[in-house]
Amino acid sequence: MNVQYTTICFDLGNTLLKYAVFYGDQCKGIFILENAGIESFQKVLDKYTPQKTILSSVVNHEKSIETLLAEKSQFHKLSHESKLPFTIPIAKKETVGADRLALMSAARTIYPGMHTLVISFGSCITYNFMNASGVFLGGAISPGMEMRFKAMHTFTAKLPLINANPIFPLIGYDTRTNLLSGVMLGIRGEINYQVELYEERYSNFNAVLTGGDMRYFASHLKKKIFADPQFIYKGLYAISELNS
Repeated sequence: MNVQYTTICFDLGNTLLKYAVFYGDQCKGIFILENAGIESFQKVLDKYTPQKTILSSVVNHEKSIETLLAEKSQFHKLSHESKLPFTIPIAKKETVGADRLALMSAARTIYPGMHTLVISFGSCITYNFMNASGVFLGGAISPGMEMRFKAMHTFTAKLPLINANPIFPLIGYDTRTNLLSGVMLGIRGEINYQVELYEERYSNFNAVLTGGDMRYFASHLKKKIFADPQFIYKGLYAISELNS
């Protein structure tokens, strides 16, 4: 009988600080971390008393956090030196972001033997492709949804900063709806076209959509794309297990 234990997967991103709680290999929830201070981590550790923790960070965080996690659990910090369930055929592995390592680990674990494109919505939209042999070949990075809205506001004199909305017209009838149509339809078209190009080149192919802003697009894409908000955390859990 497998022993069930608690693993906490911390993900410190540019936009949000989150963590997921796993009991065994099942994700029991994703939560917002109060802030990047060590006290926030201590509260999580006190609440769940995890046996294992893993940290993925793309921001500058206090090094004392890593010391705390190592003292209170079996800890692993995700980096290019981590053991991974896939291969990276590039010279500088340290240039691959921690978030992309986690996404590809999930792809390899959940969809072994398939060509998989993982589209992740964060500050940027990343396209991450793994072939059926488990080789991460790379992909693309483009501006995220909020970045596009902010860029039009910042680099013009009169365009306002607006909030995203999943409901918008094809033909904008005022400034706000013109901005909405341009950004939302632009991203939708970008995703559909990227997936179409991959489908033309690869058989036995599937695509996964994840990240906070995926909710604005998951139901509006013409291609069949799996939507999984837990995807990056499943990858972090797989890496944690592999590096135990």
